[in-house]
Amino acid sequence: SAIGHVRYSTAGGGGIANVQPFVFRTMQGSMSICHNGNLVNANILKQELEEQGSIFSSTSDTEVLGHLIKRQSGHMIDRICTSLDKLDGAFAFLIMVDNRIYAARDKYGLRPLSIGILPNGAYVFASETCALDVVGAKFVRDVEPGEIVRVKDGKLLSKIYTKDPLQDKICAMEYIYFSRPDSNLDGINVHTTRKLAGKQLYYENPIDADVVIGVPDSSISAAIGYSEASGIPYEMGLVKNKYVGRTFIQPTQEMREQGVRMKLSAVSAIVSGKKVVMIDDSIVRGTTSDRIVRMLREAGATEVHVRISSPPFLWPCYFGTDIPAREQLIAYNRTIEDIRQIIGADSLGYLGIDRLHEMVEGLPICMGCFTGKYPMEPPKDDIRGEYFDKEIDLERKMLNR
Repeated sequence: SAIGHVRYSTAGGGGIANVQPFVFRTMQGSMSICHNGNLVNANILKQELEEQGSIFSSTSDTEVLGHLIKRQSGHMIDRICTSLDKLDGAFAFLIMVDNRIYAARDKYGLRPLSIGILPNGAYVFASETCALDVVGAKFVRDVEPGEIVRVKDGKLLSKIYTKDPLQDKICAMEYIYFSRPDSNLDGINVHTTRKLAGKQLYYENPIDADVVIGVPDSSISAAIGYSEASGIPYEMGLVKNKYVGRTFIQPTQEMREQGVRMKLSAVSAIVSGKKVVMIDDSIVRGTTSDRIVRMLREAGATEVHVRISSPPFLWPCYFGTDIPAREQLIAYNRTIEDIRQIIGADSLGYLGIDRLHEMVEGLPICMGCFTGKYPMEPPKDDIRGEYFDKEIDLERKMLNR
């Protein structure tokens, strides 16, 4: 048995002490935990646990669950269930104890978690169904909101761990940006949703242009949809360096800007002398969009019209999507015309908020970063830690330059 996680820090900061999985060694044996998401009551629970004698070796919210489990009694699955029910926020947990693996999803269903089975009968879990395809596993089903699944001796045991009302509010950003287009979330294909968003984007924000391009990779599907609806040909006007990661999740502004320079190149043969429609999935801080627009102009584009296949980000996210403090959001206290001027585009259009539900076939989704209405009470303190606070002043200066 094995568990692992490739996670960038959205709570508690980075550092080797926060690398997952966490391994807890006790007299009764070892327990390993990895976690995708954010626990909004982690600081409250940490204070309570410290008052009871717990000592934390990291700043990660994930470590809280290990201490909670250790303080319970009874069978392991009951100890885990009791502990999970104390957590509030977004999570997909994998917990490994001896010859058993437990998989759990938060009661809101904010973060996805899927079950697969290999040809030899072994069960596997992944946040995206595309990962199951890679290892040759067959998709079985999604872990349901509020559910814990145990694998022991090749058999599945399922249990609802909470008495609280269950919801199904998967994060809208999973469809808009995070997930790969060949993944299915709650039975809906990601590529299909993004393509539909691109079509709706054209109906709401038409423009006369020569070519449609998408910002690789998460915006390609929406660009194809915009092209099909408009009749404007789709071309590969931007090329991505495959050896550079996502700039959106880089922890500092300097790293994000350097990442953009290294990651993208404009194809001048495609955009030179053309009116270009550039499709992107979102504008968060705005500095990346600014650089891409300039890059296209330097490559010879006569006009650059930016279309965004999501609504403006107006509120922070506390649940594992790195939507920062409101002061860092380019749309905060600005009109669309203000944003257009900042990024240097000839025109700018966003997808309407009402189109998001159409995009996911009416599935209930969390849209807190667009509306400010969250499925739970957001934390009153900053769960991200001091590591992120240093960026606010720098980015505010850059946006207002």
